[in-house]
Parts: sequence; structure tokens; C-alpha cells
Amino acid sequence: MHRVVSREQWIAERQKLLAQEKAFTRQRDALGELRRALPWVRLEKNYQFDSPQGRVSLADLFRDRSQLFVQHVMQGPNQPLQCVGCALGVDHLESILPHLENHDVSVVAIAPATMPELTTLRDRMGWRVPFYSSFGSDFNYDFGVSFKPEEMAAGRAYYNYGYCDPGIEDISGNSVFYKDESGAIFHTYSNYARGGEDFLGIYRILEVTPKGRNEHGP
Repeated sequence: MHRVVSREQWIAERQKLLAQEKAFTRQRDALGELRRALPWVRLEKNYQFDSPQGRVSLADLFRDRSQLFVQHVMQGPNQPLQCVGCALGVDHLESILPHLENHDVSVVAIAPATMPELTTLRDRMGWRVPFYSSFGSDFNYDFGVSFKPEEMAAGRAYYNYGYCDPGIEDISGNSVFYKDESGAIFHTYSNYARGGEDFLGIYRILEVTPKGRNEHGP
């Protein structure tokens, strides 16, 4: 049984927790400033993707906006099932898509599966987020979400800013890019593994319910 106390004692303990929550909020604000203060890397490669309209460049994905948020989706060629975690992430983006676009942020999902496979997935899920295929491109490898056969065989690849055994060939992540007035594109931020939880608001709700996340899968 969980502890049961009087209303007065509950308020006293809630006030103590509130002090910690406020401190965490201030820490999160400071972390956000540090993230935005990271130096940028100018992209030199001309990354190309498949789209329903044909071949497009990374610059095209901005769609007249200066900021681009990319969800790297775990969907490889001939993969029979989609990643449930990636689906949860895209669902979150769906609900706030117009708001992000009104803040000068274009949102896309990119995966190494072929464009017909991604179109089938997107149509089945009823998503509005644009999907693009990086099949045959270095994009996924360069941004640390896909790994080459020799890396898989060796059990050693660079993931989440360190070397490890990734376990699977394609992993999820998120990346942010900026395009200036001259058309130059810069990589400004990426996160992987549990870093992606920052973009999943469902966890903030579940964490205040008695059963918490109550997850029984990966």
C-alpha cells in the first residue's frame, strides 16, 4: 500500500516537492540556453533524398523556413514492422505541426527505407509530417543513426557520442538544422537514446500518475 496521510501533511510534502520542481525548471531553462549556444557545423555535402515528387535536397526540406527539425525514423528497407517508439514520436509532432511551422520550424521524418515503403507507412498511420527516404545516401550514417555492415560485424559503432555495440542497423534520433539567407546549411543539434524523451510529452503526464510509465516493452 502507498502511504496515506492527512490533507495537511500532503500539502506540506507537496510544498517541499514544489521547491525541487521549481529548481528543475530553472535548470531546464539554463540547459536550453546551453543547447542553443552550441557551435554550429556547416554542411559541405549536398544530401539528396527521395520524395513523392522525386529527388530533393536537404535545402528543399526547409520549405521556405530557416529551421528544420528531423526525426530519424527506424524504418529500413524491407523492414516488415515499424518502430513503435518512432511512431509515438511522429504522433507527438503531428499534434503541434502547425505551431512549429508558425515558429519558423519545418518538420520532417527521414528513414533509410524506400520511398514507396515510407509512403505506405505514412498513409496507413494518417500522418501529415512529410517523409523522405535517405536510401542510398550518407545522411543516416553521417548523423549517427545507421551503421554499416562492417560496424555491425565488429560490434563497434559511433552512437550517441561514443563507441558501442549498436545492436541494430538503424536507430532513432533527432537532428536540427539551420539555413541562413545565403542558403548555407548548418547542423546545430542532435540527440539520441533517452535524449529523445525530451520531445515526448506523454511521459511528463505518465510520470505524475500513480502507475508511472507502466511500460512493458523496449
